[in-house]
Amino acid sequence: MASTLVPTGLFIHNSFTPSATSHTLPVENPTTGERLGTISAASPEDVNKAVASASTSFQSWKVTPGTVRAKLLLRLADLIERDAEDFASLEAVDAGVLFTDSMGMNIPQAVSCLRYYAGWADKIDGRTLAMEGGGMAYTHREPLGVCAAIVPWNAPLMITIWKLAPALAAGNVLIIKPSELSPLYAQKLAQLVQEAQFPAGVINIIAGDGASAGRTLSEHMLVRKVSFTGSSVAGRQIMKAAAATNLKRVSLELGGKGPSIVFDDCDLENALLWTRIGITANNGQICAAGSRIYVQKTIYEKFLKRYAELAESTPTVVGDPLSPTTTKGPIVSRAQHQKVLSYIEQGKKCGARLLFGGERVGDQGYFVQNTAFADVSEDATIMKEEIFGPVASIAPFTTEAEVIAKANDSLHGLSAAVFTNDINRAHRVTTALETGQVTVNAWAMLSSNVPFGGVKESGFGRDMGEDALEGWTAVKSIKYCILPGEL
Repeated sequence: MASTLVPTGLFIHNSFTPSATSHTLPVENPTTGERLGTISAASPEDVNKAVASASTSFQSWKVTPGTVRAKLLLRLADLIERDAEDFASLEAVDAGVLFTDSMGMNIPQAVSCLRYYAGWADKIDGRTLAMEGGGMAYTHREPLGVCAAIVPWNAPLMITIWKLAPALAAGNVLIIKPSELSPLYAQKLAQLVQEAQFPAGVINIIAGDGASAGRTLSEHMLVRKVSFTGSSVAGRQIMKAAAATNLKRVSLELGGKGPSIVFDDCDLENALLWTRIGITANNGQICAAGSRIYVQKTIYEKFLKRYAELAESTPTVVGDPLSPTTTKGPIVSRAQHQKVLSYIEQGKKCGARLLFGGERVGDQGYFVQNTAFADVSEDATIMKEEIFGPVASIAPFTTEAEVIAKANDSLHGLSAAVFTNDINRAHRVTTALETGQVTVNAWAMLSSNVPFGGVKESGFGRDMGEDALEGWTAVKSIKYCILPGEL
């Protein structure tokens, strides 16, 4: 594993510079609760500098041939792949993400996404149309201009690239604001942007808190789009800011309370595997976490018994996320740790059956046991609200119609999973679920060519896939009147 040092300044116009107001962000190690150091925090003045840099760069970047944009994206992909251990180390020390998880999924997925959109950079075309009454028209897609990506802490590099790759492939320029809880990866990414030789201003990266840097980006009159992944509260604030200023385009990927539905005709061991992974991966700090588990009554007690047995027979190895033997790292911060523990206490008091877990681990850092409650009522807080921690709420159901109604009885609609060996049932249920994506006999599979996003209060817009390009472009129609003349 690499020992990685990164610059501490704001990355504006391809240079690292201190904040104009000398503001800094503390960076904490959630494994120990100790401070790692500080980096520069963007003030409104710094945001304005980044926007000015991006505005200047956009004039040339928007007419840069797609083949050139593709080469730069491919070069960045190669550099990230080369320095994968550095990124995995940084995600471990300031976000608590397991080094093995970053190396095994998050970083390869980011690299794949860059290469996928590099392939699109010279293929964003329009259509030719015959007009009613004569005449013809054609369309083409144009970049929006200066865009902003405000990204979360739970899979920071991967989600940043989900936004960077299509934005740049389409000809936009991008200002990235990483989460104040996990900014170090972004400092490393900025170094690689320099090394890849992107033109100055095409990518600016400015750490900062949401109340200052995030708000300024959301309100800025020259920013044409904000793409945000994070909490519903912050998403609503961004929407309000956009409405109150220049009506900039907004895409939101917000919270989830994903249902996993286990029918009695499923492969039970497979369902047990994925329902456990679905709520324990990254400590359940995943918007698509399968936190509501509905099990058909005919196999309910059998499922609970095996679920608890597997938790006991495959104990987690709690510790430093940098260690390859660790299987459970810390919750990202003290505040999030306290929030998860408070939900667990609510679960203990609501009448649900505690299957296992339910306690803090150790007295240093922010660790919590994997926890599962059974017989959870539909009106229980732990069944209704997103916990963003390794806490499963399990309940029985009898009929297909009943479980669909329960699964859809949520303000969220991001992701779901269905476990059945009946293909007709799989089709009926996946069609009926009010979510942006559903996996069958697995959980939360990702692929760069498959769109990801939510419905209802889980947001709108898509990351990944061809569909994401629509969110980074505007369609222009050009119409021609065909005048009569001699042949």
